[in-house]
Amino acid sequence: MRKCMQVVAAVVALAASAAGQAASSPPLTLDECIRLAEGAQSNVSIARQQAEIARYGLTQARAGFLPQVHFGGGFTYNSPLAGSPDSFSFVALNGLREYSSLFSTALELDTSGRLRAGLARARADQDAAAAGLRINQRELRRAVTAGYYRLLLARRLIGVSDDALAEARSFEKRTQLLFDNGEAAQADVVKAKAQVAFLDQALNAARLESDLANHALAAFWTTSARAPLAVVDVFDQPLLPPETTPAPSPYTSRPELKLLDAEKRGLLADARRAQAELFPQASVVFQYGIDSLRPHLADRGYAAFVNVGLPVFDWLRIHSQTRQFELRAQQVETERTMAERAFSKEYQDALARVEQFYSQISLAREQVKLSEENLRLARLRYDGGEGLALDVVSAQNQLAQARANYYTALASYQNGRADLEVASGR
Repeated sequence: MRKCMQVVAAVVALAASAAGQAASSPPLTLDECIRLAEGAQSNVSIARQQAEIARYGLTQARAGFLPQVHFGGGFTYNSPLAGSPDSFSFVALNGLREYSSLFSTALELDTSGRLRAGLARARADQDAAAAGLRINQRELRRAVTAGYYRLLLARRLIGVSDDALAEARSFEKRTQLLFDNGEAAQADVVKAKAQVAFLDQALNAARLESDLANHALAAFWTTSARAPLAVVDVFDQPLLPPETTPAPSPYTSRPELKLLDAEKRGLLADARRAQAELFPQASVVFQYGIDSLRPHLADRGYAAFVNVGLPVFDWLRIHSQTRQFELRAQQVETERTMAERAFSKEYQDALARVEQFYSQISLAREQVKLSEENLRLARLRYDGGEGLALDVVSAQNQLAQARANYYTALASYQNGRADLEVASGR
């Protein structure tokens, strides 16, 4: 029993220690969230592996220009003919016994350009993998950024709904007190109670959205997505204004265009590699060692071979294959032109949204001040017997909506800046 109590006490102590460490850990900034997401397994990890694969492919292509060295040894026995022990059965062989121990060096001379085309293809694959890695890193950062601001907005909207509910309950108590004293109609009490029920439901919806946003952000780097994340709230920090003099055509540096350029270079390299089969291809082989009927070191020697292959006629197969790759390269060039126009539009749209969201922030801030004053005056008029309960309820809704609009404008501006960075190729 005592041991069980000790185990329970140890578990409780560990849990308390972990909770204390979690509570004492500083809140996460956006950059720290991005760093955690990039450190976890994601599409970025796959893109890094693809870049590593492309690097090994380039190494293989370069190795094709270097001499290949091999060593081979063997022994061949050829049975003698019946009645003639000095004659061997298989005329294609050199003797009854043959011993072979050779070092061979083979070098392919790139007279046709096939190896150079393969090297160009490997370099294009490496550039495509690098562009794909940049795209995946950017998309991950953008997704984490959206999740970060979604969580901040959801938590701010909880505060808005909570404040509105507290104000509605205060007004409900006020109308109930006036009704009990015969100074207010029952309709006022009903309106106040209905407003409380409505805002209570809105608060529950806001809390659910906050939980979902917390799960979505934490899932980028952990399976324990249910634990509340402590993040830095940047909505109270000074805003960076939009750029007044944006660079001309910054979208031309987007990695998508670099990916299309790499694909085009790869297809043109494939076309050259296919066309290389129309030209002579030469190779040189040098051998040194023993190839003798007896295993004597004195029989060693060397031999050199030069091989040249020249195609004669292939029924236009190579020509058709080359044209296929060239047409695919033209397709990629067409896609690039279309993509550049689309990226130009996205950049201009992102600029317009950032400027619009920035102007909306000051308008929403002024709207909050006016709505607060409107609610204060509506309460004063109602308490003085000059106003209606409907005016107070309407003012409460207006203030809650104004505060929600203000925080939504802040989140939209931050997301708009992130979209502008994507559209600018940064």
